[in-house]
Parts: sequence; structure tokens; C-alpha cells
Amino acid sequence: MQVQTHVDINSEWGIVAARQAGRKLAREIGFGSVDQARITTAISELARNIYLYANQGQIKIEEVTESGKRGMKIIASDEGPGIKDLRRVMEDGFTTSGGLGAGLPGVKRLMDEFGIESEQDEGTVITTIKWLR
Repeated sequence: MQVQTHVDINSEWGIVAARQAGRKLAREIGFGSVDQARITTAISELARNIYLYANQGQIKIEEVTESGKRGMKIIASDEGPGIKDLRRVMEDGFTTSGGLGAGLPGVKRLMDEFGIESEQDEGTVITTIKWLR
């Protein structure tokens, strides 16, 4: 049975809840503490982006299996303004919020797989996977 969790992101508490749900599932799947921290950090960044730029959205967390591998998939989705320049937002150091600019490039580095789809005025969906080693 694959475990799934959905967390609505519409406040800072939603960010906290998504982090907690992600850490719990990562532990249950068998990820070590370092990978749990990586996954939790990625979820935090994705949820924070939803809250800052789209005001609301959802984090979906699920266990995945593929070709005998187990892992964890995180899908961050919103119906916000979309990302105007995907190439630029994936550059290290780029920020529109005054932060450090680790953002989405950091999430990509923390996870094993990363995909992003964004349409202007329709929203963004980011899908990431971390595989159990």
C-alpha cells in the first residue's frame, strides 16, 4: 500500500504541517536522518514558495516504487500567477523575495529527480523524487 498525504498551504502553519508530514513519511519509508533533512528542506522551500507567490496551494507527498526502488515523491501545486522565466528562476542566486536565492535550484540539488511545469496566470506544478539508497 502506498502512503499519500495532502497538505493545504495557505498559511505558515501549512508549511510546518507539510514539513512534519514529509519527515514522518521519510522516516517510515526508511530514509536516514541526513536524507530526512534533505527532504524536509525541499518540502519547506516548495511550500514557502506556494505561500509567498501563489498565496495558496497544495503539497502532496507519497511513497513511490519503480523498478524495485522505493522512494518519496513530492508534488507542489498552485493556481497562482505562474513563473514568468523558468530558466532564470533555476539560476543559483536568483531571488524575487530578498532571500538567499537557493530556492528551486537548491531543491533540485537536494532531490534525485526534479520537474517543473508553469503556465502564466494558471499556476505551477513541481514534482520531485528522492530515492532510498
